[in-house]
Amino acid sequence: MTNGSQQEPGRPVGTEDRRAAPLRGRTALVTGGGSGIGRACATALAAAGAHVHVVDLDGPAARAVAEAVGGTAHEADLADPAAVEALPAEVDVLVNNAGLQHVAPLTEFPPERFVRIQQVMVTAPFLLIRRTLPHMRARGWGRVVNVSSVHGLRASAYKSAYVAAKHGLEGLSKVAALESAPYGVTSNCVSPGYVRTPLVEGQVQAQAAAHGLDPDEVLHQVLLARSPLKRLIEPEEVAAAVLWLCGPDSGHVTGVSLPLDGGWTAG
Repeated sequence: MTNGSQQEPGRPVGTEDRRAAPLRGRTALVTGGGSGIGRACATALAAAGAHVHVVDLDGPAARAVAEAVGGTAHEADLADPAAVEALPAEVDVLVNNAGLQHVAPLTEFPPERFVRIQQVMVTAPFLLIRRTLPHMRARGWGRVVNVSSVHGLRASAYKSAYVAAKHGLEGLSKVAALESAPYGVTSNCVSPGYVRTPLVEGQVQAQAAAHGLDPDEVLHQVLLARSPLKRLIEPEEVAAAVLWLCGPDSGHVTGVSLPLDGGWTAG
């Protein structure tokens, strides 16, 4: 006797639904979600069924993205621990993406700028992981994805604060992976090269002005000099990797750094 429905042998009920919307019923939080990689991640996670908290220093940008994806906006300066503590703790997916850059020789690097970059890119992720892990562990499922950089694996001159922060984020992610594995929570990094974001486009314009070069020359001769693939990465490509790390096929992937660098680290 049957109940009138047919199910493919060996296929669990609801498998196709989970494939179509693997994050249905989950809550995600994305920092730096108002533009660039963060906006692409918020869009991808929402399309996969998650309710997304969009966090950004730029309040109007956060609200615009949240409205577009049906999420919730939060205006927050992540260099302020009190602002971090005011963000939601009941989160299933945490994407630490917010970042900033400053380019200068070590001997001329402003100490206050160095400190702020560490606060936003290392301390804030630490505080957010610490804040959200209890909820993830209690549910027996969670995903922490840290948007690192090829500069978390390789160094470049004049970027002491950024390189230090990304290396710190890589280490933090691995510790979170080791401590959370018994609870069904994974922690990974995605480590892209140069992505087509306002931050990178600003660097191109600044380098072009400083050296009297055409922006295309800066892009190919400076930024992409060490990348065999001579093009910028699109934010949506990074978001696709983030989504995969949160999806049904990556439950055994934890403590890794996934390079999206056009072959930069292969040499």
